[in-house]
Amino acid sequence: MKRTTEIPEAKKSAVKELINLIKNKRTILIASVKNLPTSQFQEISKKFRDKAVIKVLKKNIMLRAIDESKNEDVKKIKDYIQDSTAILFSDLDSFELASELIENKSPAKAKVGQEAQKDIEIEAGPTDLVPGPAISELGALGIQIQIEKGKITIKEPKIIVKKGDKISEGAVSLMNKLDIKPFSIGFIPLSAFDTKEGKLYEKISVDREGTLLSLRESFSKALAFAVSIEYFCEDTIKLIIGKAARQEIALGKLVNQTPEQNLESPQANEDKSSGEEK
Repeated sequence: MKRTTEIPEAKKSAVKELINLIKNKRTILIASVKNLPTSQFQEISKKFRDKAVIKVLKKNIMLRAIDESKNEDVKKIKDYIQDSTAILFSDLDSFELASELIENKSPAKAKVGQEAQKDIEIEAGPTDLVPGPAISELGALGIQIQIEKGKITIKEPKIIVKKGDKISEGAVSLMNKLDIKPFSIGFIPLSAFDTKEGKLYEKISVDREGTLLSLRESFSKALAFAVSIEYFCEDTIKLIIGKAARQEIALGKLVNQTPEQNLESPQANEDKSSGEEK
């Protein structure tokens, strides 16, 4: 005889709530919350109270809800549901929600053995460190110092950990003393599904600064090209007029010279002047 296990009411209720959110929210976003302290999780959840419903449930409950939603497209997101992941439901656009999550990360201290996500640099300038053991720590990392008014001053900036390298115990100790927090912690967007468009965005990433820099570079190149082909618009008209004015001045200088002046060499002009004086 087959034994059946009664599904707890709490689990049924959780699955039902998730199904309702899947059907009624535009964006379903999976984010990693691995190594995120409870205090930071609660702080971020509070900030997003009016923007998203955040759920951190057992993996099997999330998967069960997606299967029972009867939305075949949503099932594409199942591969991104792992341990230590949160599922967010929102009416915001997928990239707008991901962008806000990234912006709400908090600075975090480095740990021994962590891989540097970027170059970690100690900036030049005064510190609150007093002469003593700190001098040896700074020297071990190749940092040049001097003593000013009883405190250590760093003479010039120094990269103590390069991108991709493991962080040493000495580097961690120094950063802690200088209150340097080179990492950021928070929700890390992994993927998102747009229920209106039926689209899955894998490995979702938002680099606002990089995107703006790329747009500025593209605009600069496009502007220069537009001016070169004399394409008239609000952004190019002043530059084209300025270019024309410079060309007019250059042509004017050439037109005001006679053919003889253009052909005569400087030496011939000098000889001619000498003869006239005699």
